[in-house]
Parts: sequence; structure tokens; C-alpha cells
Amino acid sequence: MRAVPPEHVHRRMRERTRGSLATVSPLMSLYGHRMPQSDAGGLRVTRMNAHTYPGTELELFQHAVHWKQYYANRLAPYISGDVLEVGAGIGGTTAHLCSGTQRSWTCLEPDAALLEAARARFNGGSVKGVPLRWQIGTLNDLPSTARFNTILYIDVLEHIEHDRDELKAARSHLADGGHIVVLSPAHQWLYSEFDRAVGHHRRYTAAALRALTPSGARLVHSEYLDSFGTLLSATNRLFLRQSRPTSAQIAFWDRWVLPVSKVTDRMLGSVIGRSVVAVWQRE
Repeated sequence: MRAVPPEHVHRRMRERTRGSLATVSPLMSLYGHRMPQSDAGGLRVTRMNAHTYPGTELELFQHAVHWKQYYANRLAPYISGDVLEVGAGIGGTTAHLCSGTQRSWTCLEPDAALLEAARARFNGGSVKGVPLRWQIGTLNDLPSTARFNTILYIDVLEHIEHDRDELKAARSHLADGGHIVVLSPAHQWLYSEFDRAVGHHRRYTAAALRALTPSGARLVHSEYLDSFGTLLSATNRLFLRQSRPTSAQIAFWDRWVLPVSKVTDRMLGSVIGRSVVAVWQRE
């Protein structure tokens, strides 16, 4: 799930962005050549296409800190070197996923207002000593020479209509031995008003993600997470039919349901869950 500021904040950010973040950092060390750039408020930026994200849930889910730390711990073995976080939103997961051992961290986000919010969160510079770079746009906006050791899609791939093409493009931006890491909502039968409201095209199973394996990569890890949380998603799908959870519901799930899931995930061998993980490695 991607996060977004409240609408009135979103408007103020967008107005400020027109003058201060119409562009993004050059990433010269990653791309091997200089991209067109301009100075904006002291930030070195590179011009890209920008879009507007329709969802309104990011501000809520950034407070699900136990959940973010849980999946960050599960994904940590695959996050190293130069990292590209696709659909970074307001940066709500960046600090949890970054361990401080990576070489660089690039936040790629098509919504300029969200990227400005992420940049402000980290004061533009670094997280745990890892330098941050800011890129407005999508994977298609990157130079063909851009290479990363890790490409992250954390609650993002379900927002992309042509997911197979997206992973194929991601594979082309991987360094040798690099990883594509996906975490997405699981099980199409749980598709709800909330999914529809935030622009999800689908939910996934482990088998569905496996079928998306791009040429030149192999699936090295797959699992479900938050088994007990599946009950909450089923309740919303069948009975509540909410298009947006409340902050109290998020807090209850994060504080009380997730600890149970950590136990049941181990007991069940991560074969069922509210979210699904897939990791591919470039061959």
C-alpha cells in the first residue's frame, strides 16, 4: 500500500513542488553519465515525468511500525548495495528497509508531491548513513544504463497494470546477482473496496508471482506473511466492506494481531497470509 498525505497537505506540497521539486538527482555513479538536471532549493535534480497518486492510505499505514519491521527483517538478506525503491511514496518504509549497510538508496516515485514529502522526512540527505537520491518518474524513465543490486516493490506491483512488463524492465536494471523484491497483497478472493479505492489492479498468490518470473532471473524465495491478519481482511471483504481502514483499526492490527501472526506464520510455514513475498535473482 502506498501512502499519501491528507488532501489539503497534498495540495500545498504540489504547489510547493512546482517551484522546488520539478526534477530529481543525477545518480551519476549509478548511471555512468550525467542526466539533464537543474538546481532547486539546493537539491540536485533530474527532470522526469510526474503523475498523481489517487490513494489516501499512506499516512495511515506509515504508523504500522511493527508490520514494517517484521517484513523488513524477512527481506533484509536480499537488500544490499545500490538499492532502487520503486513507488517510494512518502518514504514510510524506507527507514525500516534500510539497514545502514547499503551503498546508496534511490527513491523512485511518479508523484512529485509524495516525493517532496519523502525528501522532507529525511531532510533530503541520508538514512542510517546511507545516501538518499530522489527520482521522479517510473522505471521507464531511467536510463538504460542504470544498474542496481536491489529493486524493491513494496506494496507497489499491484498498482501497475502491466506487471509482467514491469518485472521484465526491472530485470534489465539489475546488476549481476542482484535481486528484485516484491511484497504485495495476497489472494484475489480478498479483493475489497479498499483495493479498488487505492488503485489495486489485483492481489497475488505465490503461484501468480512465480508465473511472472522474467527471463534471465530465477525465483529464490517466496512466502506468505501475516497469516492471522488474513481473518481481518476476510472480515472486511465479506462484512465491513470498508474502502479505508480507520487509524484505530490499523493500530489494533499492528499492535495485537501481528504478534499472533508472527507465531502462526512460523507454525504454518508461511503458507498462508494477508501478504505475499517473492524474490528473484538475476542469473
